[in-house]
Amino acid sequence: MTILRDLFSKHVLAFSVIGSLLYSCGTGTEADKEQLLDASDTIKSAVLNVAGELFSVPSPIQTAMLIQKSGIAYDHSILSSTNKVNTFSTDYSRALNLGVYGADLGYVSLYSQTQDALGYLAAIKSLSDKLGLSAAFDAATMERIKNNITNKDSMMVLVGLAYRGSDAYLKDNQRTEVGSLILAGGWLESMHFSSMAYRNKPSDPIRYRIAEQKQALTSILKILGSSTSGEVIELTAGLKDLAKIYEGISFKYNFIEPVHDSTKKITYINSTTEVIVTDEQLTQIVEKVKIIRAKIVNSEKS
Repeated sequence: MTILRDLFSKHVLAFSVIGSLLYSCGTGTEADKEQLLDASDTIKSAVLNVAGELFSVPSPIQTAMLIQKSGIAYDHSILSSTNKVNTFSTDYSRALNLGVYGADLGYVSLYSQTQDALGYLAAIKSLSDKLGLSAAFDAATMERIKNNITNKDSMMVLVGLAYRGSDAYLKDNQRTEVGSLILAGGWLESMHFSSMAYRNKPSDPIRYRIAEQKQALTSILKILGSSTSGEVIELTAGLKDLAKIYEGISFKYNFIEPVHDSTKKITYINSTTEVIVTDEQLTQIVEKVKIIRAKIVNSEKS
């Protein structure tokens, strides 16, 4: 049994599958830079609100950043193939895989893989059009993204803005189920990133990231729980099986008195959260995520 410790924190994200974005931009006009910086602050501080209830789900980009920081090399083979984009024939599969591709785009962008990023942008555009989200990914937005393709910070902010536009459209048109599936797809892909990273190079930070998803999974199940769609119910059943594995993982909050630096006017939070997880539980989670993701990314036309 392993007890993992990390600074106690709670991550929230906008409905964007890219989620918490980086803070700086390097290209474009001064007006563009100011707009992007303001947008990143707005997205960073937003939370998901479904039927009046707030949900907190760590973003895929946070997971990708952790993997990169762990010294794990870029691996194109772990991503979903953009060649499959035309095999997704229902709004259910399109929405889930839009979330998957969004997470993949964040991953390739962090590793500055320009050519791959262009491929995922095209796939995202295709699925967005078929889902009726063309306004969020219009020609002008796509052009701005392509012009910033070599600047990962700027590009992720721009993509985040586009996804935020998608979120607004879906809410305004009462299509929250599509939006919920986009979120679920992005979360599952980030779980896949963590699983593959842990298999290739086990480390405590990645182990902790996988274990702490217990709370995020609870939120996603609540978000999808009101759907009467047979496909969503089937997806939810798989996620509930995953949740059963997570039931054995426990958290313990340890309060440590914060330290206040009156000179700098900064308070340092020293409290920690312990996560108790076994190797067997990690193995079961990795295998279950693999099964659920395979059903999503391998959808075929009926």
